[in-house]
Amino acid sequence: KPCKSNKMGDEGAPFGREHKGPVNPKESRTFDQEKSYIKKISPWKYEINKGFVNGMNCKGTFYVNSALEGLVFDELRCSCGSGAFGGFLPAVKQIANVAALPGIVHKSIGLPDLHSGYGFAIGNVAAFDMDNPESVVSPGGVGFDINCGVRLLRTNLTEADVGPVREQLAQSLFDHIPVGVGSKGVIPTTMADLNEALEMGMDWSVREGYAWAEDKEHCEEYGRMLQADPTKVSARAKKRGLPQLGTLGAGNHYCEIQVVDEIFDQQAAARMGIDKIGQVCIMIHSGSRGLGHQVATDALTAMEAAMTRDKLVTNDRQLACARINSPEGQDYLAGMAAAANYAWVNRSSMTFLVRQAFAKQFNREPDDLDMHVVYDVSHNIAKVEQHMVDGKMKTLLVHRKGSTRAFPPHHPLIPVDYQFIGQPVLIGGTMGTCSYVLTGTQTGMDETFGSTCHGAGRAQSRNASRRTLEYQEVLDKLASQGIAIRVASPKLVMEEAPESYKDVTQVVDTCHAAGISKKCIKLRPIAVIKG
Repeated sequence: KPCKSNKMGDEGAPFGREHKGPVNPKESRTFDQEKSYIKKISPWKYEINKGFVNGMNCKGTFYVNSALEGLVFDELRCSCGSGAFGGFLPAVKQIANVAALPGIVHKSIGLPDLHSGYGFAIGNVAAFDMDNPESVVSPGGVGFDINCGVRLLRTNLTEADVGPVREQLAQSLFDHIPVGVGSKGVIPTTMADLNEALEMGMDWSVREGYAWAEDKEHCEEYGRMLQADPTKVSARAKKRGLPQLGTLGAGNHYCEIQVVDEIFDQQAAARMGIDKIGQVCIMIHSGSRGLGHQVATDALTAMEAAMTRDKLVTNDRQLACARINSPEGQDYLAGMAAAANYAWVNRSSMTFLVRQAFAKQFNREPDDLDMHVVYDVSHNIAKVEQHMVDGKMKTLLVHRKGSTRAFPPHHPLIPVDYQFIGQPVLIGGTMGTCSYVLTGTQTGMDETFGSTCHGAGRAQSRNASRRTLEYQEVLDKLASQGIAIRVASPKLVMEEAPESYKDVTQVVDTCHAAGISKKCIKLRPIAVIKG
């Protein structure tokens, strides 16, 4: 199979930070030699042994089934000889390089939707011991879209209610929610408001009347990271974020009207207020927009200088990092938390606009339509958590990039409503394909720091998608499936077509089979709004 240089993922490397050359220029191995370090230990799990890259402090591991493993190994095969795959190292190399970072514990973990990213692979989880003074934090382990995440709203409407007006509803949502690159929010925000939102998160949304008080209860971290410090967010980041609050953005972000297609766990679904096939839900996928990107970029610049000062060396310059307790590490965590709060306010503002659009269409109050938040999860974040490692309870900084927290039943950090079923996990599909709701498990807590997949994961680059797919062909296929679509940019239709991504069902089935999360609900889209 011929190899093409495809830049994977949704991250752009800042100028001058592109990966250059192999991890060890003196060492060039064949694909078979590389693969000899990777051992299959179950039908859905591989282990990466020490020696695969220099200086590994622990093993790596990744979860893929037979339908997904080919894409992972194709990345590795294409990189042999050049060392890089379209600007990024192959995902398995990135997992191993993370295993070489100071202070990492247990394993560097790749989830079934993994693919090459900036520094860390997208779909990579890694935890660092907070009690080890050598432990580091790396912006590459969070990603540029800090607290990119997914929110699910339920309704008491059915497909029979919404189907006949889905075109009107799609247009109404498109009119209400600003979408696309450079879109500006419709919710009035001053710089003073922005600073308060960065500090308060969803508490600001509730105070200003853009969120219901109960929305917070069904949100990771209750929609507010308390360590946020707006003074650690640069003026440039704030300038970028000010006009974008309450906007969807572009890329793989979307707002979808979905219907329940299948229920795998009736009891858990009922606890979420979803109890019948055909019930209508709304899924919002967005993040911290330009503000989060700037916070990450600023931190990378500061950390590159700190690495020289502290004599930190990594296998890949994209893994710029700082010791957690250094000024640069603490500044990044405070700025990242503020950007995370911005993202929760952003999704709350769009929730407000979605509720308005539905209320207008059906001439009923959102409360009467039961438009409550089922849950809101982040899949690009680093958080301090307690986990068992080698039989001891440790305080860890868990980096989750393109992966979702999935805590088990009875965990103290999940809502009272969900104590007996585990944390809901929202897995967004691709344009025109199904999405899933999963629940967290104890196996996931033990093996992956309570983490699971976040979506489908790209299978080909944006450029390749534009080359191989036709705009009208993609639209016609969606129409044939009964899906209304509104998109701000025609080229985005090709970039985000289902053919550009892995099969989300295979990704979810791998997580379910491995026991790191459990299938609960399958949703299919009937209307898609994208940038």
